Amino acid sequence: MYRQHFGLREQPFSLTPDTEFYFNHKSHREVLGTILLALRHAEGFVKVVGEVGTGKTLLSRKLLDALDAQYLTAYIPNPYLSPDELKWFLAEEIGVETEDKPAHKLLADINQRLIELALAKRQVVLIVDEAQAMPRETLEALRLLTNLETRKRKLLQVVLLGQPELDEMLERADLRQLKQRIVFAEYLQAIPSANVAAYVDSRLAVAGYTGAPLFTRAAVRLLAKASGGVPRLLNVVSHKALMAAYGEGARQVARAHMARAVLDTSESRPAGRRAARRVWLWLMVGAGAALLLTGVVYWGLQ
Repeated sequence: MYRQHFGLREQPFSLTPDTEFYFNHKSHREVLGTILLALRHAEGFVKVVGEVGTGKTLLSRKLLDALDAQYLTAYIPNPYLSPDELKWFLAEEIGVETEDKPAHKLLADINQRLIELALAKRQVVLIVDEAQAMPRETLEALRLLTNLETRKRKLLQVVLLGQPELDEMLERADLRQLKQRIVFAEYLQAIPSANVAAYVDSRLAVAGYTGAPLFTRAAVRLLAKASGGVPRLLNVVSHKALMAAYGEGARQVARAHMARAVLDTSESRPAGRRAARRVWLWLMVGAGAALLLTGVVYWGLQ
């Protein structure tokens, strides 16, 4: 589409969580550091909450990359599982045969395998993405699985990543035991406005861009206001702005291109949409004035 026009190897603002494009801003860095610290000390449950689009899935993949051979990881991208399905999933991930086994035998085999891994100095970490979608009964089953332990350490550690609805769910009286097991709780923040330009430049550089700044300062300011620093919105609006610039044959994304992208994105923040409308109003006024001036000149020459 616009890659060749702007000298890019790949799309810089894809929505696919690609760790090559990981932007190491303060909130992500601190949350990742907390998770690694908790896992290093075998602290049980860790909870990370963030609004939609703040990069929880990308963070989970970055976490998987950061864990070395000491850790045996199991990643659940879609947690809408029944309690039995959760046990089958964990069993398969840690190397337990699951076929034709009653539930109590499967649980005993999971426990035995976890002990074997602990004796081999392997830590088992279960990472649950979109944890707010996990049924209550399955969350309770997950808590019971973490009861498996030796005299000195937990045999299973769990990282829960979810939207704010996860916190609401954990306020339920029947989940209070699980809430008490959460040793570390972190909140994933959006990217501050002051760092939006660095975020854009970072992704463009990874995608192969080597020229002068591709987004004007005015375009970046409007992008920051419209996105609120939410990475997913930053990507969506930036992609549309590049398309708008490409459609006009422009070599740089200007404020007008960004305004068009913002107005085309219903999820844009109200303040950003108001600013984008003002940009278009001024453009229309300018275009009208130019037409009027052309008409005056034309009739003056008659």
